[in-house]
Amino acid sequence: QLRLMESGGGSVQAGNSLTLSCEPSGDTSTTYCMAWFRRSAGKEVEGVAAIYFNSGTIELSDSVKGRFTASQDSSKKTLYLQMNSLEPADTAMYVCAARARKPFRGPVSCLARSSLNDWGQGTQVTVSS
Repeated sequence: QLRLMESGGGSVQAGNSLTLSCEPSGDTSTTYCMAWFRRSAGKEVEGVAAIYFNSGTIELSDSVKGRFTASQDSSKKTLYLQMNSLEPADTAMYVCAARARKPFRGPVSCLARSSLNDWGQGTQVTVSS
């Protein structure tokens, strides 16, 4: 089981940028993926970015493509979410998650909440107009 520690949230005005970090603690040698989700009042939990450890592939949700990017520190496995051109609709609790092991039945999308095993506490992002 991984412990996930998020940081970097805050309050910004629309149009500005923030970078979130998620540092895992524990054995990441079998980790399949890490991802960022967000949840806000009145909306479903949404997966916004995922990185698959074996391939290094980054998957972004359509709602953030062109504005958000994800990257990973190769040594510490820290996952970053660079958020540009922030909008009030991006206001949410951003939560980091991980899937510990490769799925038995073939690839899964780590933008789907059910694919993830371990969850952080989250970091709040508030965007004002």
